[in-house]
Amino acid sequence: MAGLPRIPARVSLLLDSHALLWHLLDDDALPQRVKDRLEDPAERVAVSVATQWELMLKAGSGKLRLPDAPERFLFDVVEEAGFRVLHIQPRHAQALAELPQIHDDPFDRMLVAQALVEDMTLVSGDEVMRRYPVDTLW
Repeated sequence: MAGLPRIPARVSLLLDSHALLWHLLDDDALPQRVKDRLEDPAERVAVSVATQWELMLKAGSGKLRLPDAPERFLFDVVEEAGFRVLHIQPRHAQALAELPQIHDDPFDRMLVAQALVEDMTLVSGDEVMRRYPVDTLW
């Protein structure tokens, strides 16, 4: 509508694997301030393909038990929660190559790169990720 001021979109949130799992499983380990933001309908929440990949690997190896089949839980349930999927783009790989080697986990490093490139807030309790110049919520 012409003449009306645009309402800026809320900052997008990118979920780390433990934040995603704890949210979907309604785990009390997730801080209340994080729960509040994730339940805010105005928030745009994303899950990286890197996170889905990481959790599929863990479920397939038996290191992670899920309440449903991994392919249902990590894809269908994420979609049902209203989260969008953030695909890995060449620009994310480029940013990953430019990151200092602070974190050893390649999945977490990709999340940092994606959050930086997409100007998203990374939702993670991982203290090491906070050593990168990325906005975090926990």
